[in-house]
Amino acid sequence: MDGPGEPPEGTSEGAPGGGEEEYRSVVFDESFVRAARLQEFSARERIGDHTPAVRRRPPVRRGLLSRQALVLIVLITVAFGTAIYMGVRHPYQTPVAKHPEPLRMTVIPLAPQSRVPGTADVDALYAHSPADQFRTGAEGITLPASRRTAHFSDSQVVTALTTAKDYLVESSLDPDVLTGGADRPVRILLDPQQLDQFDQSFQHPTADGRHAPTGWLVRFDPARSELADARIRVQGTLTAAETDSDTLEVSSDHTFVYALRPTGTDEKAEASLFTVRRELHFRFDRDDLRMHQTELVVSYLQAGPLACAEDATNRLRPLLAGETARAGGPAGTDPFATGSATALCGSLAASAQPRL
Repeated sequence: MDGPGEPPEGTSEGAPGGGEEEYRSVVFDESFVRAARLQEFSARERIGDHTPAVRRRPPVRRGLLSRQALVLIVLITVAFGTAIYMGVRHPYQTPVAKHPEPLRMTVIPLAPQSRVPGTADVDALYAHSPADQFRTGAEGITLPASRRTAHFSDSQVVTALTTAKDYLVESSLDPDVLTGGADRPVRILLDPQQLDQFDQSFQHPTADGRHAPTGWLVRFDPARSELADARIRVQGTLTAAETDSDTLEVSSDHTFVYALRPTGTDEKAEASLFTVRRELHFRFDRDDLRMHQTELVVSYLQAGPLACAEDATNRLRPLLAGETARAGGPAGTDPFATGSATALCGSLAASAQPRL
């Protein structure tokens, strides 16, 4: 050897040092002895014939812990890979996303049977009409007492009802929408997958039961009429029900009564009442509830007084005070009463008009 060696674990306490270098080669502590590869047999062991004086000790297995760690890492890797594989190749089918149905809409004009009554006193108009006891504006769209369903909580049902109410307010009461100057307040409340149908309805209005702007909202021709009173009268109902574990539906049935006068006239001009009954069916999945949006499934509208010859697809052009039109059907239709009209044009019942 090149020189005296150090014990494997260093010099033990109390071992000679300093100037006694000559003794270091013969001083062995316990750790040095334990680490020796050769071990001398005892006297008893050397009694036997041909027994060597020393025996080779098995090496210390210092790598055992490292091998255990390696095995553990391999097991974790295999388990992680199996989890990923099962996640990709699991036997269950992912639910197919539901696509909103196209809105089905019906717009029915109601023609007056006689001259449209009118007066400059708007309060008198309402006082002498069936709308006398109606509430004003959004206060007339009341929410029912909510009840949780089998798969939807109270808060989710309230969210559906509130969203439906917001849609009715924006599409039936917003002055900017009523005058035909805006549609965004209504658009932002719709399920994104219905926006193509909505946009096409306004870009290319068609009386095909799918693409009439008046199926989505109420709007008048601003060149013909304007609001004589911003206090629109409203009455109706909202109901909510679960159709399956992933869907809520809300049905609304409301009558809106507007006081109108010819565009550009002053407050002394005669005003008349225009009545719109809207029956809407809303559908909500869980994403709609989370995003405060809705899918509008059915829109049914009766409105009068209107002339049957007028196209009510794009804008409503009401008959105003003193005007007349040929009745559109054999019997009067009352938008204040329950039931649905079946004709493409009906006649407005005399009982639906103010009695001046």
